Amino acid sequence: GHVRAMTALLLLMPQTPMLFQGQEWAAGSTFHYFADHNPELNKLIKDGRTKELSQFPSVATPEMVACLIDPGAEDTFRRSKLDHAEKTKPFHAQALALHTDLLKLRREDPAFNGVHRRGDVDGAVLGPEAFVLRHFGADGDDRLVLVNFGIDLQLDPAPEPLLAPPLGMRWAIAFSSEDPKYGGSGTAPVDTELEGWSLLGRCTVVCKPVPAEQGAVKTRHRVEGSAQEAKLKDANLAEQKKSDAERNEG
Repeated sequence: GHVRAMTALLLLMPQTPMLFQGQEWAAGSTFHYFADHNPELNKLIKDGRTKELSQFPSVATPEMVACLIDPGAEDTFRRSKLDHAEKTKPFHAQALALHTDLLKLRREDPAFNGVHRRGDVDGAVLGPEAFVLRHFGADGDDRLVLVNFGIDLQLDPAPEPLLAPPLGMRWAIAFSSEDPKYGGSGTAPVDTELEGWSLLGRCTVVCKPVPAEQGAVKTRHRVEGSAQEAKLKDANLAEQKKSDAERNEG
């Protein structure tokens, strides 16, 4: 969850995002320093790299030095090559879908694809590990980027002015890093009439304004109360129906 949330924040920030090769599908191949020279120079490079890395106490131990990879070995180069077949495998395909959708949002949504000027974006801290960024669009077509790197956070009341939707509108989720197609666990509405604001932990959510009659959500709970209470309520209802049926037969 943390990685997906951080990826969403990275790809929706104003600056040009920098991704390493294969990062977009969480490539399983490792990347190592490699060089292709004559045997003499390869040995000098290997010895020099070992000396350079040995400045770190944890690497300077004989056990760790023995694990250092030879930059001049052909296998070092081959281990650094990407396996593009990974893209179709479940975990990697989910990571690729996340990056693809975020880059599409960045490219096509006017709130993210333009050159930002001073005042186009404002932000506020909502909790120890949570904050909001509001991208101001034309005619109130704003976007909220809600980022929570901590645990679930309840905001009731929520006095932060940046959370207020445009007049006559409510916020609807346009993107969530916890969407199941990215390997997430799903995202309930962030703002409801009964419970107020709730930010899912380890998640980044993008909200857009929709007419109030379309976006208003009474509650994010399908069943009010605890699971035990719901079970007891169902049992009592079944018992009541049974009693009513017996009474009618009598």
